[in-house]
Amino acid sequence: CRAVGIAGGPDKCRWVVEELGFDACIDYKSGSVRDGLKQHCPDGVDIYFDNVGGEILDTVLTRINRKARIVICGAISQYNNTTPVQGPKNYLSLLVNRARMEGMVVFDYTDRYPLAVAEMAGYLKDGRMKSREDVVHGLANFPAALLKLFSGANFGKLVLQLGG
Repeated sequence: CRAVGIAGGPDKCRWVVEELGFDACIDYKSGSVRDGLKQHCPDGVDIYFDNVGGEILDTVLTRINRKARIVICGAISQYNNTTPVQGPKNYLSLLVNRARMEGMVVFDYTDRYPLAVAEMAGYLKDGRMKSREDVVHGLANFPAALLKLFSGANFGKLVLQLGG
């Protein structure tokens, strides 16, 4: 399986490839996602894990293969819309390619949280999984911290630290 990430900015893309071990990363802020997919996924996309929705999802849908699988785990590009949420414009690609799109919500797996915590802690400890945090200190900084999520200004898991 070839893993290609999509991130905003050269530093994030470098981290995705050099630290996380992806094969490539498309910088959506400095170039065309469509061109990046053509370059890094010349044979199309078989599996896409989506946290963004909107235009990036629409672009990926134009490159999916027959029997592709798309997992929707978020749609941050839609969360602050002042207009109705936009669904995929290229959804007919799912039909033509006999592909499947399915939502996944972490709360569906609450009974497995203890197992996941133990397993992922092992992955972090032995280096198979890496984590990066962007820590913002103090409740007074909450509004600005939250806005970082929507502008892409955070680098890693955004954490608001209260006290200490």
